[in-house]
Parts: sequence; C-alpha cells; structure tokens
Amino acid sequence: MTLRSLTLSLALAALAPLAEAAPKVSLELVADGLTSPLAYVALPGGRALIVDQPGYVRLLEKPGQLREAPVLNLTNRLSALNHGGFDERGVLSLALHPDFARNRRVFVAYTGSRRESAPTNWDCTLRVSEFTLPAAEPLAIDPASEKVRLEIDKPYSNHNGGRIAFGPDGFLYVGVGDGGNANDDGKRPEGGNGQNLKTLLGKILRIDVNVPEGHGIPKDNPFADGTVALPEIWAYGIRNPWGLGFDRGGDHAFYSADVGQTLWEEVNRIEKGGNYGWRLTEGFVGFNPKAAEKPTAETPAVGPRGEPIVGPIARYKNRNGFKKDADAYGISVTGGYVYRGTALPGLAGDYIYGDWGRIWGVPGGTLLVAHRPTDPKSEWTVEPLELASPAKLGGYVVAFGQDDAGEVYVMTNGNIGLTPGKGRVWKLVAPSVQQAKAE
Repeated sequence: MTLRSLTLSLALAALAPLAEAAPKVSLELVADGLTSPLAYVALPGGRALIVDQPGYVRLLEKPGQLREAPVLNLTNRLSALNHGGFDERGVLSLALHPDFARNRRVFVAYTGSRRESAPTNWDCTLRVSEFTLPAAEPLAIDPASEKVRLEIDKPYSNHNGGRIAFGPDGFLYVGVGDGGNANDDGKRPEGGNGQNLKTLLGKILRIDVNVPEGHGIPKDNPFADGTVALPEIWAYGIRNPWGLGFDRGGDHAFYSADVGQTLWEEVNRIEKGGNYGWRLTEGFVGFNPKAAEKPTAETPAVGPRGEPIVGPIARYKNRNGFKKDADAYGISVTGGYVYRGTALPGLAGDYIYGDWGRIWGVPGGTLLVAHRPTDPKSEWTVEPLELASPAKLGGYVVAFGQDDAGEVYVMTNGNIGLTPGKGRVWKLVAPSVQQAKAE
C-alpha cells in the first residue's frame, strides 16, 4: 500500500465510527412492464418521461399508469442490439432544456449505427440529438424533428457512457466511456483513451446547444482554444461514467459515478479540467493493464502533463477483486444523486446510488449511500441502504432518477438481457409511508 492510500484509509477508518447508520427505506412501485428503464425525467405538471433502453421514451401519467404508445420511438435509428443477452447500447439518457416549459426542447443520447466515416471494424456511434416535444395531447415527438448535436464513434459495444445533464450554467454535460473492451486497450492509441486529450472517449464533455446547428464551445471550457486538447473536454481520465448529475442544493456540485474494472468502484466530484486517473489509476491505486487484479507498486500522483490526479470522493470494493470481503458491494457502480427531498430527512445531503449486481447473471443489485463527511477533504463513507420493503430488489440496478421535489427513483431490470416486461421504476419512500399504503 502506498503512503497516499494508507493515509486515506486511516482517515476513513477514523471517521467510520462517527457515521450514523443510514435509515431504512422502502420502495414504492411507480411503473412496470418496461424492459430496461435508464432515465426518469420529471415533466411540468407531475408527469414524467421514462427512457427504455431498446429504443423508446414512455410517458408516466401518474404512478402505476404508463401510457402504452411511446412518446418517441428510435428503434430504427439504433445500432443492432443483443436482445437475448447483456448489452450496453440503446437509448441511454434524456434531458430537458432548462427553458423546456417555453421551448419544448428535449435532448436524447443513444447509440446509432456506425457512421461510414468510422473505421469499418468499429461498432457504433454515440449520438446526442435534440428533439421537439409539442404541447398538444397526446404527447408525441416526431423523430423527423431530430437535430444531431454531437456524434462520437466507438470501437466496441460497451463503455458507452451516454449520460447527459444540463448544469446550472445552462450548458449540456455528456459522459463518454473510454471506447469499450478492457484495460482501456484495443483499437486505440498506445496508453489508452482516458489520458488521450485528442479523443472525446473517456471524458466528461461540456457543450453549448444554444446554437443553430451542431454544438458550440463555452468560452470558459478548460481547453476551449483546442491547442492542448479537444475543446469539448471538461474533465478526463474516465472509464465508464454511468450516472451523472448536479446537486440540487448546497454548492450545486457535479457528481459522476465511474464503473471500475476489477478492484474499485468510485464516485467522483467532477471539476473543471480534472484528471480522474483512468487508466493510470483505479480508485486510489495504480492500475496495471497487464494484470488488472494486481495494482502497480507505486500509485501515480500526476498525469502526462504533470497535472494532479483527482481521487474519488467515495469508493467501495469490487467483488471481482475482493470476492470474500463483506464491503465488496457489487461489480458495477450505478450513479445516483445527492438527496435533497423531504421524505427521507436522515439522508439529506448524502449521495444515494447503487451497484448493478453482486454476481454476473444473478439479478440482485444493491442500494448504497455515501455519507458526506464533516471535513470536505475527507473521503465519504459508504454503506448499503437497507430495505424495509420489499426485502430484496430482485433485479439489476440500472439507473436512478430524480423529480422536481428532489425525491429519488431507482430503476431495475429483472433480467440480464433486454427482455420485455422485466423493467421497473421505484420511488424511495419512508417505510411508514409504504406500510400505510399496503394497509
């Protein structure tokens, strides 16, 4: 263990006894009959849009009432999906323009078929597009209203990222995976994509979509002039950012979960120009691309340009690398949100998120909470979020959502593949509320 990681571990151990146990929560089912719901986005007036990975955007009229006809059907624009098995491609995320109530602009990220300009042995193209949602009922988006704002070619089918969110500054942030495969290797330059500032793969991007076509570059982006790096880059050293969002309260900080490979799952506080380590580091240890289960003897502290590597604010062990450890909560982090609702006051200011599953092929994700430390320089403490009802999730935790009141939703898929009818959306509520509804 390096001096850096030892110091952090001792600090974490000292803080752990002071952390109060997280309160139990219950899950209230608000939508089922989906396949793999990957986004829950509240609409004005109490309804919500739900992204279903195989190609649809659905309308939730109210809890338990999911409209059958999709608001948007993108099935004919997607790259070919593996419906019978695991697949990370499809419709991945949705965000409303900050002025949606007036302009009705909707942004969707999905994997389209490989562009002809991409290498012939590459897999797909990640696309961020704008659509218009007319106010007329029933709500429906004409696919012909699509304006492509950003396209990124990908060599492999996995590590797409594709999570999008508007910041308080009005700009659109896009999480992009490192291109897929393992070790940030294969079909890419030596050293990988995470540290390569001449590719958009393995990055968090920040773009201006308030331009007539394509996208603009905000003047205060860290590499806006394009001399050192591509100007869209906001942060880098990212493996697979699955779940990003801004804190609705506090300092409105920007958080992103980053799926680890073998040893550590992490949550990062994303800062302008930050280097988050991949593939030099995984969590707080050096990453060894020749033997992912064995960290390097020394942990790199700086990137290729001498810039400091930013460590995660929260992390936990991956069961692939720590099979017997009780605090190895799963194998793939699913990012969530800082809790700013009122239903669960004991979690105020904490980060609610989860892990996709504990064992490959066995549905059974875990809800987690990272407790905010008193000292902002300390690591957040992580523990499972215990369920009062139902006793178990019974599905993979694929995404989280948030409504305008700051309440949090968890989305699950009961199958490892894209099997219709296995997807559900749940709302986190206090156990007493769920019990009262059952009675």
